[in-house]
Amino acid sequence: MGVGDPVLFLHSGFSRGILAFASQMLDFQRKYTCYFPDFRGHGRTRCDSLEWSTPQHVKDIAEFMDRLHINKAHVIGYGMGGGVALHLAVSHPHRLVSLTSIGQCGFVAAEGSEEFEPEWLLQNGRNDFIHSMIERHMDAHQGNWQEFLREKVKDWRTYPRLNDEELRSIACPTLFIAGQYDELAPEEDLKRATALIHNSRYVIVSGCSHRPHMSGENPVFVNDTIMDFIAQYS
Repeated sequence: MGVGDPVLFLHSGFSRGILAFASQMLDFQRKYTCYFPDFRGHGRTRCDSLEWSTPQHVKDIAEFMDRLHINKAHVIGYGMGGGVALHLAVSHPHRLVSLTSIGQCGFVAAEGSEEFEPEWLLQNGRNDFIHSMIERHMDAHQGNWQEFLREKVKDWRTYPRLNDEELRSIACPTLFIAGQYDELAPEEDLKRATALIHNSRYVIVSGCSHRPHMSGENPVFVNDTIMDFIAQYS
């Protein structure tokens, strides 16, 4: 959707493309050709196997780019999508013009993941969340929301887990964005990542949480910040 250089948006673990970046669609489509794929196991992307992981997403996104004849793109990832983008930058460096990671620094941050296990959700009456996972990902998990969440928690506790050498190898311009109160991307981790990645920097969005780019937080500031960043390399 849109016109101009390609921008690839990679969604977070519980979301899907058009939901995770609903507040970005209109602004970015004025200047860029935008893609909002659903990862394997999420949204409307169907697969016989219900198994997925960050490394599998990286392979899928590289193939997605091949099939759409996208040689290089600006890649914007949120949460798990930021981890996928960082891994993509390590394994397929020639495919990224720039990288923006929202709420993800490249390190495992699984605090609170036990509260998303199916058993915990059922025991604690989190029926609204369960129903949202059933409806949001029905095409992908074929109604097996428990397996979807088990895959999510397993991936959350395992990835992105990039070591210092891998982070140093990232060659494209890189921008990290995190909310002031994002416990999954604290400033100490942002400092560590940007100290390792050449031509990188971070921005903390005042008063915001893990999702500073979404409605109800500060999407205007985040959109302007990212568009100013990628315009330097378009």
